[in-house]
Amino acid sequence: MKAVGYLAPGSIEREDALLDLADVPAPVPGPHDLLVRVQAVSVNPVDTKVRGSAEPKDGPRILGWDAAGLVEAVGSQVTLFSPGDEVFYAGDLTRPGTNAELHAVDERLVGHKPRSLNWAEAASLPLTSLTAWELLFERLGVPHGRKTAAGALLVINGAGGVGSVLIQLARRLTGLTVIATASRPETTAWVRRMGAHHVIDHHKPLDEELARIGHPEVQYVAGLTASERYLPLFPTIVAPFGHIALIDDPKSFDIVPLKRKSITVGWELMYTRSLYGTPDMIEQHRILEEVSQLVDAGLLAATLTDTVTPINAANLKRVHGIVESGKAVGKIVLTGF
Repeated sequence: MKAVGYLAPGSIEREDALLDLADVPAPVPGPHDLLVRVQAVSVNPVDTKVRGSAEPKDGPRILGWDAAGLVEAVGSQVTLFSPGDEVFYAGDLTRPGTNAELHAVDERLVGHKPRSLNWAEAASLPLTSLTAWELLFERLGVPHGRKTAAGALLVINGAGGVGSVLIQLARRLTGLTVIATASRPETTAWVRRMGAHHVIDHHKPLDEELARIGHPEVQYVAGLTASERYLPLFPTIVAPFGHIALIDDPKSFDIVPLKRKSITVGWELMYTRSLYGTPDMIEQHRILEEVSQLVDAGLLAATLTDTVTPINAANLKRVHGIVESGKAVGKIVLTGF
């Protein structure tokens, strides 16, 4: 089968940063696995981080942790899916990725593709929707299933992939006032389109920006980027007994100054369940099923902003570069081999 991978980590500027691979052996599905014929993939920051730093083992490493495709075969213990089902998922960091014609994935990490979306639109959602859902309802502890009466959520970097979904979930499934950060006209317009009540400029002091819109303190903060930079302001802008959840990788993060307000800090990594095979790993199947239903009900929109065809090394290199620039809005998806 065809695939795209790399032989050594390094800069995306290298000619061999990503390579077209031919005649890669097709994966053999395990007992709980689906064998999926991949129709579309998206690129996430995790792709660029792994490509830039992780040494491959036993040959080329295939990246890709978002996909939409058709189930071709199922393992002996699969109960949730059948051949011919259309699915979407974000996969597992410990296994070969989705930048391949055929991909094996544990059924407990997979959802049925929203019927109202095409392949590219569906591939824009899995990783970001899982991350946003777990961050909002599990790490921040916002009640799920009922509208919260009051409070505000600050989404730092609202125009990125996770921020785009998080704004929508918070706006439609909670009663929180949603405040997103953005700095360019196009990103400001995007987060408003996603449903943010207010937009503030993250290049200006956040405490001054929040005071300007009448929310000097917020109950919840989603730190999606540059958390170390904003840490000194968190004791001021987070309300007593508030919550902060992070997804980025600060070099250090001293939370001692947050003690006086009894602020809770949590980390969100949507791969924790698959990395450790947790007993509740099937929760990601349930989340994706609910996301699919929300999309088909018109309550959640795909965050696709650009589609590139076909899936090959040259196109993936270009998209990796855009993602690494930090200027991507929404999600870029590649379709077809």
